[in-house]
Amino acid sequence: MLDASQGTGRHAVVVGCGRVGSAVTLRLQAAGWDVAVIDERAETFQRLGEGFTGITVEGHALDTPTLVEAGIDRADAVVVATNGDNTNIVCAQIAQKRYGIGCVVVRILDPARAALYAELGMRTVCPTTAAIDILSDSVMSHTAVI
Repeated sequence: MLDASQGTGRHAVVVGCGRVGSAVTLRLQAAGWDVAVIDERAETFQRLGEGFTGITVEGHALDTPTLVEAGIDRADAVVVATNGDNTNIVCAQIAQKRYGIGCVVVRILDPARAALYAELGMRTVCPTTAAIDILSDSVMSHTAVI
């Protein structure tokens, strides 16, 4: 069994270092991945803490030099989790089509757009749909017992 401290030899690029992106970054690092995280605002990298040993890249993920600095050309996976659906979709398409990354996961907040891009073969995560489902199910299961 591989010790996480030895690394897995896998490289991930995470776009966005907000609450979601930083948590994904730290979870992947804890699992032994080499991780590079991109964000337009350098102060967001503070979320990673002093124990983060990966790469931080300040810049826009739609810029080729920024992606190259993050190691997209050797990435095994890309996670796109900025606060903008348009940016996320375009970043994911660049990772898939230009760089041939097989594992690209993108957060899309708009349920209709998430469904559309999922139908087109993109791996989407829609927290809005998840919240709607959980909240509705919780109410319905509670009222069914009353």
